[in-house]
Amino acid sequence: MTTPLAPVPDRDDEPPPSAEALLDRTARGDESAFAALYDAFGSRVYGLARRVVRDPQQAQDVAQEVFLEIWRRASRFDAAKGNAGSWILTLAHSRAVDRVRSAQAARDRESVVAQRSTVRDTDTVVEAVEANLERRAVRRCLGTLTDLQRESVNLAYYSGYTYAEVATLLKAPLPTVKTRMRDGLIRLRDCLGVTG
Repeated sequence: MTTPLAPVPDRDDEPPPSAEALLDRTARGDESAFAALYDAFGSRVYGLARRVVRDPQQAQDVAQEVFLEIWRRASRFDAAKGNAGSWILTLAHSRAVDRVRSAQAARDRESVVAQRSTVRDTDTVVEAVEANLERRAVRRCLGTLTDLQRESVNLAYYSGYTYAEVATLLKAPLPTVKTRMRDGLIRLRDCLGVTG
């Protein structure tokens, strides 16, 4: 089935050439046939692209790509497989879908990159600063403890000794070490401003 089109400036007594005939002439480099194809299908190609991509500028870009492809690939049209109008609109639909997929893939890549860089930068910097501030505060507060309290806390919490082992290392009675450790931890808590 051929697609009738508006007349191309030929003779007045001839019927307008079909889209298939215009594609054949376009394949041989006939610019007037290509212009006639554009006149016949330009608004339909744009409208289809607009429905798929939604953005008017993107739809114009898709329509331009479609007609560029028609100019380059008109010789590949096979009338035995379908009519020219379907071939042109199928090209338009394919290009529009490609544009949507490409745009979505670009947005997805940008989102992933933004999330990775934001999470990494924020987490790393914030954690490093907080850890540094906490170490300074603990060192400062450890300095406010008595020698026995400080040694007991260091051995138990930083060296991993039990209360009994701390008592043996410090040559102090176990109840004294437990009391000094409890008092030292209370002073540390108060100094660091820990509640609860």
